[in-house]
Amino acid sequence: MEQEELTVVEHIEELRKRLLIVAGFFVLAIIGSFFLAQPLIQFLQHTEEAKSLQLHAFRVTDPVKVYIQVIFILSLVMTSPIILFQLWGFVSPGLYEKERKATLRYIPYAFLLFIVGVVFSYLVLRPYMLKWMMGLAGEMDVEQTIGIYEYFQFLMQITLPFGLIFQLPIIMLFLTRLGIITPMGMSKVRKYAYFALLCVAAVIAPPDIVSHMIVTLPLCILYEISIMISRIGYRSYLKAEQQREMELAA
Repeated sequence: MEQEELTVVEHIEELRKRLLIVAGFFVLAIIGSFFLAQPLIQFLQHTEEAKSLQLHAFRVTDPVKVYIQVIFILSLVMTSPIILFQLWGFVSPGLYEKERKATLRYIPYAFLLFIVGVVFSYLVLRPYMLKWMMGLAGEMDVEQTIGIYEYFQFLMQITLPFGLIFQLPIIMLFLTRLGIITPMGMSKVRKYAYFALLCVAAVIAPPDIVSHMIVTLPLCILYEISIMISRIGYRSYLKAEQQREMELAA
């Protein structure tokens, strides 16, 4: 751990510099997203399910709102590795050398897991949800008129949360390395965790058994993967604690 203590003013100045770096990359990401947003919107509009929906614009500003929303989401996703790296740089002086190296390795995995979660929810969950909702409308003899802004809001609501949920293994590993949780504790509360995941799945998925299982099973698998990864992190945590005790004794 670094020996020099920074004053409050120095901490604030360092934080300001890191925020400026993030802001600069975010501006560059926005510029790049201007060229990526339209092809992405057209791709999402011309999927098999979207073609059958007959999307409409209920307001003159709806297409612009969709365009701006997609630009913002793309920019935020592209900037997220920089945000995580700057956050790591801000807190790393308070960590030991091994902890700094370990936490730095989390950044690409966190970004990858976010992308995997988004892709999973889009390719697997979205078709089932659309099929169920369209079927329900047909049973109720309701002719749906779907706005393009509402459709993209729906896409964001089912994909972005899954990107965040897929961060569970990384979060558990990080908390284990800090000594806040243990794999033994996670195993003991497994049944409560499964119940919580069932509740999360009930909120995200439509109320039919197939969609519910499609959401629940990956969440439970993620929890089991988190326990396995936590065991690896716990061994590293114990080694680090032993090393600290030896350093203090010396």
